[in-house]
Amino acid sequence: MATNGTSSTNGAPNKVFLIWGGEGWVAGHLKELLQQQNEKVFTTTVRMENREAVIAELDRVKPTHVLNCAGCTGRPNVDWCEDNKEQVIRSNVIGTLNLTDCCFLKNVHCTVFATGCIYAYDSKHPPGGEGYLEADPANFGGSYYSATKSKVEELMTTYSNCLILRLRMPVSDDLHPRSFVTKISKYDRVVNIPNSNTILHDLLPCAILLASAGDTGIYNFTNPGAISHNEVLTLFKKHVRPDFEWKNFSEAEQSKILKAGRSNCELNSDKLAKRMKDFGVEVKDVHTAYDECFQRMKANGVK
Repeated sequence: MATNGTSSTNGAPNKVFLIWGGEGWVAGHLKELLQQQNEKVFTTTVRMENREAVIAELDRVKPTHVLNCAGCTGRPNVDWCEDNKEQVIRSNVIGTLNLTDCCFLKNVHCTVFATGCIYAYDSKHPPGGEGYLEADPANFGGSYYSATKSKVEELMTTYSNCLILRLRMPVSDDLHPRSFVTKISKYDRVVNIPNSNTILHDLLPCAILLASAGDTGIYNFTNPGAISHNEVLTLFKKHVRPDFEWKNFSEAEQSKILKAGRSNCELNSDKLAKRMKDFGVEVKDVHTAYDECFQRMKANGVK
């Protein structure tokens, strides 16, 4: 297969990154990071399910690496997916597979920013107990969004060019509407359940390292450990908004106002932490990562 990208002085191809879903939240952070690293980066909003357009875009940009941040999560939340199943399939299944397949045919490494919301606590994996490993079969299908994500992930593992990063409840250093902290800070009431979280400031640089190194397969892409909603909001109150108050309610009470179920689980991120040591990078535990995130928010004047 031909290798995309022009050759550098040592004969290796220069990296060219193409971010799919280029106008999205995570995509914006990745673009900024890559520009700070002086990498060549492009973005696109071409629909993933449009095979001819995808191929044309790959031929135009000639990337060495595609970072797939596109997909359908629903607005204002995943409940939307319950009433728009065909659109969800078109984007999250057909589109994701089509882009991965086109990249495979063009010998392009493809990183998919996927989800870890395909698990739920059970007797073997209770809160505070053993976290789910990358090889554990999905056991949560309480929402149509999660059901499609687990199915497409299983198919994507066939591709030798594909890196799958499972994010959960991602958080940025601001109060972007898509950030988990922003969402729960605006709810009238929140459940209080420990979960794995992805602190983007810490982990997106790791995504670039993994993609650049050509890693493939699945990584649980979360900070080690689990943190409850109350623990998150307590730190938020401590560092960012001292007058913030909130109320809790039970999962049973929550289910009465939701159309679809919600995934609650802890992912085991030992594989990611071990791989990052190869690059001299320490992945901070979720409590430390959150504390530092909120300290950065305060320093930046976020209120």
